[in-house]
Amino acid sequence: MLRAKQISFQYPQEGHGLPPVSLDVAPGRLTLVTGPSGCGKSTLARCLMGLIPHLYNGEISGEVWLNGCCTTDVPMWQLAEKAGMVFQNPAAQMLAPTVEDEIIFGLENLGLPRDEIKSRLETALQDFNLTHMRNRNPQTLSGGEQQRLALASILARQPEALILDEPLSMLDTTAATDLIAYLERFVADGKSLVMFEHRHEYLDDLPEVDHIALGENKKEFDFQQHATSLPIQPNFNLNIESLHVQLGKSEVIQNLNLSLTSGQIVAIVGRNGVGKTTLLRSLAGLQKYSGDVKVITSDGEQRPNFGMVFQNPDLQLFNASVRDELLYRIPNPDMPYFNWLISALGLERYENTPPLLLSEGEKKRVTLGLALMRRPAHGLLLDEPSLGQDIIHKTILIRLLRTLADSGQLVMMTTHDLNLASHADRLILLGPEGRIIADGLTESVLRDSSAWQKTGITLPAWFLRQREAEAAK
Repeated sequence: MLRAKQISFQYPQEGHGLPPVSLDVAPGRLTLVTGPSGCGKSTLARCLMGLIPHLYNGEISGEVWLNGCCTTDVPMWQLAEKAGMVFQNPAAQMLAPTVEDEIIFGLENLGLPRDEIKSRLETALQDFNLTHMRNRNPQTLSGGEQQRLALASILARQPEALILDEPLSMLDTTAATDLIAYLERFVADGKSLVMFEHRHEYLDDLPEVDHIALGENKKEFDFQQHATSLPIQPNFNLNIESLHVQLGKSEVIQNLNLSLTSGQIVAIVGRNGVGKTTLLRSLAGLQKYSGDVKVITSDGEQRPNFGMVFQNPDLQLFNASVRDELLYRIPNPDMPYFNWLISALGLERYENTPPLLLSEGEKKRVTLGLALMRRPAHGLLLDEPSLGQDIIHKTILIRLLRTLADSGQLVMMTTHDLNLASHADRLILLGPEGRIIADGLTESVLRDSSAWQKTGITLPAWFLRQREAEAAK
């Protein structure tokens, strides 16, 4: 049993946190917690696990009971024997030098016999499709692969209660569908599950889900009224010829050839680990590669000049406040543009807040803002831009990207969010080693069932129903 009674928490920084909330999760029940970005979902997850108050300073009131124990009265190591939690940012949970050691670490802490550890290890590697990367360093994995590893590490311990903070956010649709099936069995075994998730459409077909909504949906930003004009860019082509990227002993991208035209949004979709992030890092000049990448304009060739938004926003944030982050090393910044941007991204009240203290969705919007403040000449590269975003902020994101494309820039984004991908002008399905499975107008590629089958990507039932409903209108 997992129970919270009027639990609330306020962080010392500017007093934001979690308003009072109560919930009961009985054995054999799944509770889905939804709410807008920044409403306190991750804070509630930390309270349920006992990370608050043991590891976070602030003002707490109310009680949380975990399998008969009050979390404030029991040390963390004992709580960890009763429940498991997967963080929204899985990289924060990676401790060991290899995937195998990461899973073994938690099992050894339980004091299990060697044979039991070996058995659980092999089962976890197989259940989460990690066997072939058992000797890899977790820090070299893609975001989705890290998410699968975090899930495998926690579930191998066989906790009686499980707390998942956005567990689907970085998973491709096949892995997400498989995880939901796994969690359905977990609950059927009489265990308690609390899931915090924006991509809750994956749970629509489950027979019984308890639902708690936190916070209120924010008013949608009036984009047309406040939009600032961007300088119109001259037409250009981005040409990628014979692109090769070697990471260690693995050739992540092999002989990729692609030509893209400015003034459009391009979505790149593929299974976890096929090289989507590596491709964007190469185009941004952050990854060593062989081959040729150039921008062709009417005046000749240019070096690409793109802004990039990382999948993990923590890797881009280091200033003392959101304001300092967006204005960092920008001589004579355009302050009207800054004020519009911070308002459009819903960050006004955090202007003086350290960015690393924000929710994952809010941090992601800060990194988008700092890329846009620099007004890159050729456009934006966005790695999983919808992570942590509620429907309102996702709508704002789409309108921002459309405005950039309409101004003549090129927008490229990797995503597992099929709804977001459907708003692109062009859709590229990427296979292993950067092999292009399909490339064309978004609507045409979405209808190409054979191409999706070749990628190994499952088109979820909820997405197919949604497409059918739209076609019937």
